[in-house]
Amino acid sequence: MTGAQRPVAVVTGAARGIGAAVSAALAAAGYDLVLGDVPAPGAVAGLRYRLATADDLTAVEKRCRDLGAQVTALPCDVRSPSDVARLVGAAGPGDLVAAVAVAGIIGADGPAWEQTPADLDRDLSVNLHGVANLARAAVPRLLLAPRGRGRFVAVVSSAGERGLPRLASYVAAKHAALGYVRALAADLGPSGVTANAVLPGSTATALLDHTAGVYGLDGAAELARHQRLARLLDPAEIASAVVWLCSEGASATTGAALNVDGGFTG
Repeated sequence: MTGAQRPVAVVTGAARGIGAAVSAALAAAGYDLVLGDVPAPGAVAGLRYRLATADDLTAVEKRCRDLGAQVTALPCDVRSPSDVARLVGAAGPGDLVAAVAVAGIIGADGPAWEQTPADLDRDLSVNLHGVANLARAAVPRLLLAPRGRGRFVAVVSSAGERGLPRLASYVAAKHAALGYVRALAADLGPSGVTANAVLPGSTATALLDHTAGVYGLDGAAELARHQRLARLLDPAEIASAVVWLCSEGASATTGAALNVDGGFTG
């Protein structure tokens, strides 16, 4: 896909929100990119909001090209190991140095005791298995990167370390994702490939708009009061943390949960 001069990163959930910001930030930092997102806005049955569109992914692809990156963009349902393997395979052999799992959903809401096995499975299928599917496909490639250069990063959530009302399935899946990343870091050990998680707080995205609806709020801006900065975060602020974790300067950081949450208080 690209020459050896520029490292390559693969990003899931790249079509909007934090994923789009991560993609643009990596492009600006000198990476070529393989970008994936859902094949259709209704790809996950049972959601009460729409996912990204093919046009959204195309717009991110264009933005990253304008920033100097070579880009391959593909439809990718992270619940499908074969989709994720195809996405990772679009990177040239030996080029991949970073894999970033951003794709996430709020699959169900309501009191914890009312959430069904299907509700739990819906959240786990994307928020945990999507991360694991990317690791399964990408880590063998990352192990081929120059020693000390391979990076795996998952964008999890502040919900990965605390409980939130009415979002038990989401919270459980995010706790599981964080635990998976910590175990991945332990398994990678002295290989030089690092694995870390970024835990955003309330960030101005379509997912946060849906969260505001779950809580019966007039808008997402009302959630800012739960952060010490008293404002919503911009997706670019989360992206900056991801880019640092992908950098050579983060070589001594692994198994970390980096809170980029505006001082989230719960």
